[in-house]
Amino acid sequence: MKKLVSHCTAFVTLAMLTLPIGAAHADQDDSLYRALGGEQGIQQLVEDLLFNVADDRRIRHHFVDIDIVRLHEKLSEQICELAGGPCEYTGDDMIKSHTGMGVTRADFNALVEALQLAMDDHQISISAQNRLLALLAPMHGEIVNR
Repeated sequence: MKKLVSHCTAFVTLAMLTLPIGAAHADQDDSLYRALGGEQGIQQLVEDLLFNVADDRRIRHHFVDIDIVRLHEKLSEQICELAGGPCEYTGDDMIKSHTGMGVTRADFNALVEALQLAMDDHQISISAQNRLLALLAPMHGEIVNR
């Protein structure tokens, strides 16, 4: 597990360094959206992600006073839009959402682990997982230490 997390952290870091700004919206086809199970699959994935976060002592404190229903809705919208689905993300930008939270690199990596566990539980292919992580990775700088 530790080796997998290290590999995935390296992948996310590499993706952050190699993706151009705005690349998250460059994926025009809906193949990733479909690989994630469409809107219903994404909503279930986000629900399982949030359960994984609640079980993770390293990061659950960041979510104690959060409107979890709204968070679920906004994360689902965001992933759906990034994956090429018909959704539109209507939440705040990442800087506004995370300012004052004190999210560290370790916190960010723990959230990535929680997402990977949820994707594994949903039997999402490694290829689709990597595509989603590559789309989310550029947000790192807008989230960490804000």
